[in-house]
Amino acid sequence: MKCPFCGSPDTQVVDSRVSEEGDTVRRRRRCAVCDKRFTTYETAEVRLPQVVKTNGQRVDFDREKIRTSFHRALHKRPVPTQLVDEAIARIIQKVLTVGDREIMSRQVGEMVMNELAKLDKVAYIRFASVYRSFSDLDDFRDVIKEVAKAKD
Repeated sequence: MKCPFCGSPDTQVVDSRVSEEGDTVRRRRRCAVCDKRFTTYETAEVRLPQVVKTNGQRVDFDREKIRTSFHRALHKRPVPTQLVDEAIARIIQKVLTVGDREIMSRQVGEMVMNELAKLDKVAYIRFASVYRSFSDLDDFRDVIKEVAKAKD
């Protein structure tokens, strides 16, 4: 590991700790040249599947697109960032569990909608209105009825 301060490849691991979840190793390192310390994190690299869009185009799975969708739907809603991060982690875990090399964008969208329904009903309706391309007020009424029905 190169030193981020002087660029020297001569660094030593001073301390290693496994995260509470057990999925990350935190390493404190010291540069033998400039004697500065820095931290690195080691995680397993997992290959996410390609997303097949409705037009047939294939794109790499992008966590940031999911995060952006959550942020847009949850704009000015009282949902803690930690809950959003946990929801995104659950979606990624489900995508990895599928085990396929490709996943349909519709499946990913449904996963996002399911997580939003658990977090915030207004955000769920916002996302659904764009995702399902609502064309009139009846579409909104149907989803609101669906949300109210699920609540009871």
